[in-house]
Amino acid sequence: MLIDGWFHTGDLGYFDKDGYLFLTGRKKDMIVLKNGKKVFPDEIEMIINRLEEVKECIVYGIPDTKDENDVKLSVKIVYDKDVIDEKYPNVSKEGLEDIIWQKIKEINKTFPPYKYIKNMILTDQELIKTTTQKVKRNEEIKILLEE
Repeated sequence: MLIDGWFHTGDLGYFDKDGYLFLTGRKKDMIVLKNGKKVFPDEIEMIINRLEEVKECIVYGIPDTKDENDVKLSVKIVYDKDVIDEKYPNVSKEGLEDIIWQKIKEINKTFPPYKYIKNMILTDQELIKTTTQKVKRNEEIKILLEE
């Protein structure tokens, strides 16, 4: 849709001082916290996906048990079985969760506190995808919130 000469795609971003455009995420995926801060899951997912133990992930918000009007940032991580078998051949599921959680805590330190991941689900089951291999975010989140 064209509005005032701009093509509106649902992508969000900003121009830097040199006029370069940086995309930060999709409007429909944005998580708005109680304090009004906006979190773009794509930004956090990109960094988590750089971990060699991670095959793919999805960042989402779940209702905070302490404050029903707020959300807690969470991540579902699909670990890379081949990398895990090679790097940690005899690790238990709990041990693997601890290893990856420590890496998430290190990533958290690179963000302001409102963007901290506070909950993690670890699995070897791939995320639900379209035929073009894009994660079906809404379907994944619906399943996660039902659990």
